[in-house]
Amino acid sequence: MTGLLSTINDRLRRGIHLPPAGWALAGMLAFYVLAGLFGRDPWKGEDAIHIGTAWHMLQHADWLSPELAGRPFHEPPLYYWSAALTGKIFGWLLPLHEAMRLASGFWIALTLTGLYYAGRELYGQDNAAAAPLLLAGCAGLIFHAHDAQPMLIALAAYSGALGGLAAIGRRPRLTGVFYGLAVAGCLLGTGIAPTLPLLAVAPLAIRLSPDRRRAWQTLAIGLGFALLLSLPWPLLLLALEPARFHAWLATELAPLKTPFSFLGIGRFAAMLPLFAFPAMPLAAWTLWTRRATWREAPQLLPLGIFILTLLLLAWAYRPREIPALLLLPPLALLATPGALSLRRGAANAFDWFAMMTFSVFAAVVWVAWSAMALGWPEKLAQRAVVLRPGFIGEFSPIALLLGLAATLWWIWLIITAPRSPYRSLTHWTLGGTMLWFLATTLVMPWFDYSKTYRPVAQTIAATLPAGHGCLAERGLNDTQRASLAYFTGIEPVAENSPSGRACNWLLAVGDSRRELASPGEDWTKVWEGNRPGDRKEKFRLFQR
Repeated sequence: MTGLLSTINDRLRRGIHLPPAGWALAGMLAFYVLAGLFGRDPWKGEDAIHIGTAWHMLQHADWLSPELAGRPFHEPPLYYWSAALTGKIFGWLLPLHEAMRLASGFWIALTLTGLYYAGRELYGQDNAAAAPLLLAGCAGLIFHAHDAQPMLIALAAYSGALGGLAAIGRRPRLTGVFYGLAVAGCLLGTGIAPTLPLLAVAPLAIRLSPDRRRAWQTLAIGLGFALLLSLPWPLLLLALEPARFHAWLATELAPLKTPFSFLGIGRFAAMLPLFAFPAMPLAAWTLWTRRATWREAPQLLPLGIFILTLLLLAWAYRPREIPALLLLPPLALLATPGALSLRRGAANAFDWFAMMTFSVFAAVVWVAWSAMALGWPEKLAQRAVVLRPGFIGEFSPIALLLGLAATLWWIWLIITAPRSPYRSLTHWTLGGTMLWFLATTLVMPWFDYSKTYRPVAQTIAATLPAGHGCLAERGLNDTQRASLAYFTGIEPVAENSPSGRACNWLLAVGDSRRELASPGEDWTKVWEGNRPGDRKEKFRLFQR
């Protein structure tokens, strides 16, 4: 026992080893993957929609085509299969939505692993860890990486494809497998449009290969493998539910029928300095310092996928954060040499910026926790209630212990991290993860209170009598319908549908008199309410 304590003490004094490798790197990335997956309801937006869809698949055992609150949801099924599967496996241990959200952890873990492999193939073993750390450190990823989000499958596919194509000259068989899995996963996870850059980059990969004939054969085999994996689902859907197949195909092709917009390139590019920080400026630094060799595979391969993806986004998507996620894996890979070749002054400045930024924000989170859990500072506690009417903070010993552990670990990391090209990058990524963990641990109840539809859904269910029959809805969006279904099991039908017109109950939502108006003189309003802190969005329940 004494020897073990001595070993631990010695390890604590020596600090973290840089560059991180083996179990140390795996632990860092696992901390990133798991932080923020637990302890919260399905949140308003994408999280609730995709959890609701996976819940319907699991609840009704309908694994062929995704549905949202009983209505067709024309998206590829792979994410919902994975979320329903993790829900079924871990639902006994965790709340069902948290168990299903583990699917996001699985896909982001694959993303980081694929990018590590790509970094090792392109830049060597000592530089490989920088690629996943850069991706994990991107400011725009951390929230979406911990949501129920199908686009994470595309990130895993892009990283896997980059890893496979980087090894095309050395391991052609492995390249074929990785490339095939990446294309198939992207098709079944996010659809046709996000898969196009993976197909378009094939000629570039062949050109960069030392044996072009063998590379062509490798990628052809990979594409055959992808078709073998991805075709059974749409063919089965066509055979069993042709109407849904055609609706899904129309939904998939709709973005590709829009005119290309150069303005879209500018809008997506304008998002990147903050959204992709620090990968974006470091990628630019890589291209500048390696401008003499930019046509070689370490630079040209990730740059090629980045450009092809940017063109696709300008063609098929509106400027939004979720499609912009596709730009992050190639940017992080391209930024790897730049991150490890910063001049001493720039590296020290980046290091101090990371340490000071995340330390200050961590202190802010602790003050916010004190206001909510202890009532001090009093004015801040009052302000928290003003912003979230009805919120009552509670003291949680578990949250306190977890927060203290994360904070002490951050202080230890600052004190003991040795001088290394990895030091600033490690501080940035792990500091951001620590801050995210603190926020999702200490002040999560405050965020959760305003971002969940649980109170509204449960109040509606309590107002409806037992055996109330069908419930019609007017104005409910996908998030609201998904939340109502998940929290209460109620799947409302559209007001103007044949079944909706026969319902004796109607749920309306909106922020105007017209949207919330009674459907007729023979209807009576029995309840009105809103989500905590949301003064615009109101719900009204009518009975005929």
